[in-house]
Amino acid sequence: MYAAPFEYHRPKTLAEATELLNRHQDAKILAGGHSLLPAMKLRVASPAVLVDIGGLSMLRGIKISDGRLLIGALTTHAEIAASEAVRSSCPILAEAAAQIGDLQVRNRGTIGGSLAHADPAADFPTVITALKAQLSATSGKGERSIEAGDFFVDLLTTALQPGEILTTISVPVYGKGTGGAYLKHRHPASSYAVVGVAALLELKAGKCELVRLVIGGATPKPVRAAAAEKLLQGRAPEPDAFAAAAEKIADAIREPISDLYASADYRKHLAAVLTRRALARAAERA
Repeated sequence: MYAAPFEYHRPKTLAEATELLNRHQDAKILAGGHSLLPAMKLRVASPAVLVDIGGLSMLRGIKISDGRLLIGALTTHAEIAASEAVRSSCPILAEAAAQIGDLQVRNRGTIGGSLAHADPAADFPTVITALKAQLSATSGKGERSIEAGDFFVDLLTTALQPGEILTTISVPVYGKGTGGAYLKHRHPASSYAVVGVAALLELKAGKCELVRLVIGGATPKPVRAAAAEKLLQGRAPEPDAFAAAAEKIADAIREPISDLYASADYRKHLAAVLTRRALARAAERA
């Protein structure tokens, strides 16, 4: 099926891109295009205007500054997976990027596109939430920062305002004593996460000092497993503790997704199993 007719613009500057978005109320941003173009062909989405930001080189790149990893929104999944800066400073992010889709998707898809689309089965939203990233958005009114925990509002819905473009993702660098792991149950057809779990552990004196557990794919947006995190605080990173935390995971999954591939109960079960495994791997890395 063909998309409905639309205007196409390819701005050369970020200011031009935001001006186009402000001028055209029914405009959509085109980055990697993996989600938007299929939706347009199916007539699920029919924007009157496409603003292609693929030529904005200032939105690409990876660097470390003041203890934070800064990633441009147009940086591809493949670039993140292969980046030595990411692997050394925030390896869980590289681990997640390497699991996205297939080779073609990773070479074309962008981190900003994935986050702005906010598919509950995507990998980056789960990991970004666990890392407590800061997301920068730019509009004609200037720039603002949004915490990852506030960025994802609902199914395919974010805190981005009309006319805003996601520009930079900033995550704290973590080193010795902290370990992270991202595991998912992969849908066999799409490679999306039926359930994904991001675990981050900081160990001090052999005890869990900092614990972050985020579940993706099971609910309309990523959720922190607060009860499981609290249970692990101050405890030794041992299998019994991880098993006890996994039993608390269902408390966080209050609006489970259910579909033909996986029921709500199956997703809850997967989340518990993957939590136990992700915690064990994160502790080993820490």
